Amino acid sequence: MSQTPRAAEPGELLPKDYFRRLITSELFTSRSPLEVDLGCGDGSFALEMARQYPARNFLAVERLLGRVRKVCRRATKAKLENLRVLRLEARYTVEWLLPHASVSRLHLLFPDPWPKAKHHRRRLVQQEFLSALDTILVPGGEFLFKTDHEEYFEWAKVELAMFGRFLPLDWPEDAFFYPQTDFERQWRAEGRTVFHLRVQKPTSA
Repeated sequence: MSQTPRAAEPGELLPKDYFRRLITSELFTSRSPLEVDLGCGDGSFALEMARQYPARNFLAVERLLGRVRKVCRRATKAKLENLRVLRLEARYTVEWLLPHASVSRLHLLFPDPWPKAKHHRRRLVQQEFLSALDTILVPGGEFLFKTDHEEYFEWAKVELAMFGRFLPLDWPEDAFFYPQTDFERQWRAEGRTVFHLRVQKPTSA
């Protein structure tokens, strides 16, 4: 017996076909700059960004259905028409689903660091991911990364240096409005150091 497709939650992006790249108009009807929160957790970061920047569109990507439903409810209650939620694995979203040259900023905040050496291959920041990221970013688009795991931070810097296509950017604390995630608030309260980096795709080849 075939299963009936799950109905989309209000504010959820539910692609008709997960085996082709989307076109930009399938994400949002407006042509506003698109920002992606990859692995949005409880959605607090994406929700605050969407409130602060109504002239931008935000796509929150999360694998867990319960979290997707929670973020959709909060976005609907806040009437944030510039925020949609996609239930999908992060790597697949970047490598196979998002349109080419469509994303102005991609935020990867506190991803699983996979600390054991035998699991390092599961880390998201690797050459294949960075190549896909280069494809989906617009010229001048940015990648912003935060982690409390120092070794993963050093790993990410090495991978970016090996890739060699992105330009490093300064990221002082007061550079622009950038809310803390639930993880960041928790870990800063515990006295942990938060490491961050920000890079940009060149505006010309």
